[in-house]
Amino acid sequence: MNKIDATCIIDATVELGTGNKILPYTVIYGPTKIGNNNIIGPYAVIGTPGQDTRNPRYDSSNCKIEIGDNNIIREFTAIQKPCYTDITKIGNNVHVMQSVHIPHDAVIQDDVVITPMCVLAGISTVLKAANLGLGVTIHQRSVIGQYALISMGTPVTKNVKPFSIYIQNKPLRVNYYALKKYGFDTYRNEIELYVTQDIKPKSAHLLKIIEEFELLHIASKRPLYK
Repeated sequence: MNKIDATCIIDATVELGTGNKILPYTVIYGPTKIGNNNIIGPYAVIGTPGQDTRNPRYDSSNCKIEIGDNNIIREFTAIQKPCYTDITKIGNNVHVMQSVHIPHDAVIQDDVVITPMCVLAGISTVLKAANLGLGVTIHQRSVIGQYALISMGTPVTKNVKPFSIYIQNKPLRVNYYALKKYGFDTYRNEIELYVTQDIKPKSAHLLKIIEEFELLHIASKRPLYK
């Protein structure tokens, strides 16, 4: 059973799982699929067309959004429909804080934290457990690596390696907090060499993570912070 405030507007083509709380004055257009145990709103807007200057009035009626389970999407956040791919997608256990812009064709993987006032441009990809600090802005087509941290107020114009901390105009450093939180302490030396010297790890677990990032990095045609 879902708890939906009477002031919400939920389109007939929105598919809801169970245990969701849709808070006052939230608007959700379809086709949108939302999983279980999410908290959304108040005043969130999900499912409006992407803000695309090439085709600002494109037909978005069949463009899909998918939101997984156990997410928190706070007040005044906007999540927009895709323009160029099949879907705008948010995974599971994602915490999207107040006044965040999730653009057309974005992919936000599991366990990501996006803090207040962050703005992502179109076709952005934020990989597992990355953390975007207050007021971060992300260039279109950028890829933020798994377990990376972006410092507050930072404009991101290149892709960011997994396990790293990016602070504007400074070399990358290791996100030791994420290593401890997500159980990567035993790989500390390999991760340090990868982040600071670009030496690939030998451990299969790390290689799988880095290979996922590198495939997306190459496809994005964006440069890389080092």
